[in-house]
Amino acid sequence: MTTAATAASDQAEGRGPFRFFARDFTASIVVFLVAMPLCMGIAIASGVPPEKGLVTGIIGGIVVGLLAGSPLQVSGPAAGLAVIVFEFVRDNGLSALGPVLVLAGAIQFVAGVAKLGGMFRAISPAVVHGMLAGIGALIVIGQFHILFDAKPASSGVDNLAMMPARILGLTPFDLRSTELALVLGLLTIGTMLVWEKVKPARLGLLPGALLGVLAATILAALAGWDVARIAVPDSIAAAFVPVEGGAFSALGNPTLIFAAIAIAFIASAETLLSAAAVDRMHDGVRTDYNKELRAQGIGNLLCGVFNALPMTGVIVRSSANVQAGAMTRLSAVLHGAWILGFVALLPWLLREVPMAALGGVLVVTGWKLVSLKHVSHLFRVHGYMPAIIWTTTFLLVVLTDLLTGVLVGLALSALELLPHVRNLRFRVGQKPAGDTLHLELEGAATFVGLTKLTTALEELPPSRPVHVDLAKVHVIDHTTAEMLNEWLIRRRLRGDEVRVTGPAPIIRTLAQAA
Repeated sequence: MTTAATAASDQAEGRGPFRFFARDFTASIVVFLVAMPLCMGIAIASGVPPEKGLVTGIIGGIVVGLLAGSPLQVSGPAAGLAVIVFEFVRDNGLSALGPVLVLAGAIQFVAGVAKLGGMFRAISPAVVHGMLAGIGALIVIGQFHILFDAKPASSGVDNLAMMPARILGLTPFDLRSTELALVLGLLTIGTMLVWEKVKPARLGLLPGALLGVLAATILAALAGWDVARIAVPDSIAAAFVPVEGGAFSALGNPTLIFAAIAIAFIASAETLLSAAAVDRMHDGVRTDYNKELRAQGIGNLLCGVFNALPMTGVIVRSSANVQAGAMTRLSAVLHGAWILGFVALLPWLLREVPMAALGGVLVVTGWKLVSLKHVSHLFRVHGYMPAIIWTTTFLLVVLTDLLTGVLVGLALSALELLPHVRNLRFRVGQKPAGDTLHLELEGAATFVGLTKLTTALEELPPSRPVHVDLAKVHVIDHTTAEMLNEWLIRRRLRGDEVRVTGPAPIIRTLAQAA
């Protein structure tokens, strides 16, 4: 039995999470070092004070860490919501964000109670990754201006249009704050990229973002450069001021209600996508998606009470947590405590960090979200339609707004059903065949029946041979193929015997999706 599986067994037998305290303790420090610059950078990219991102990181670690359905997932402010928050705060003001987050959190909690977690997993991967790529592009072109100590424009198109003027306005003969800030931003970016290439194995868990911010901060301090620095309150208590009760009257505005629904939907989709990715990284306890939704709902409700940023499960921090050797949820909880302690005791140190350094961190973070490998994979394995869905979602997120891109992407996903609209029936049957569990799928394996399929797969007991029979499946869409392939990989990595049979085109699609 692996250590992760052993941890799950120990918790189930009541030996508690502290059996692996040493590993969780060291992992929590790694996650804290990754989270600190990201919490502040995402807050700035969202158009709110940096302490609001730190408050979300604290709540995501301590509160959601205790309640989460994914023990090794780490929650906090996410780049995926930075654009929608920026636009919301620009149009409605920061005071309106708290009530909207309270409503969004309540929606998530109710969705978890109603066991709707599985529905979010049926969202097309092309839509999700197209959305994340679009968000990444917007972050890059927005934070580009932060590198010059300038304020980003209110839209992605405007930010793109202003980029040439920023570059042409530079002069090497008169080093002002603009040029000095750019040097610090490029130093941060360069440090992060070089560290990824040359980091020694012993220091592999040391985050490049932290090194980049430290390098820029030290240079700015030693050289005495007059550049914009982040503003942090003298006391963390000032960041935890509850939203005024009268602000909730704004929820009578249908626009704000619609914004709450959009935030709840996008935050839930991103959280469960991250949770599924975390599950592929370890062989311990699987995510309880409905429990995770309830925990995220409570977390966002609390973030709303303190007028902080919305949160999601975050893949960057979560993967660092797993890679650092975390075994239980204690690591996520402790990382939240470290953020709280650092902000409470060392606010003066945070005030030395140049804004351009955090802009550099976000440029690298955003660029990593723009993964062209995924769209090429979709086109190569599943044909032109998923690639069109990805591209359309990406372009609309960048050129219009995030919600429009997602809704159009979902509408295009529905078009995939048109050729099979008269025969969308899908059935999952299970029967034992000696020691082997026989799972028979029949009909159209599309995202419409994905919740039914995932439930059946997750209910299969471990350490038993499984035969997945696809002989009666006449079509499988890319959403189902990707999910089924991920399940097959995870099951085989545990050492379980899994056999898949069916029509040659269906089997070939699954093999190519690997």
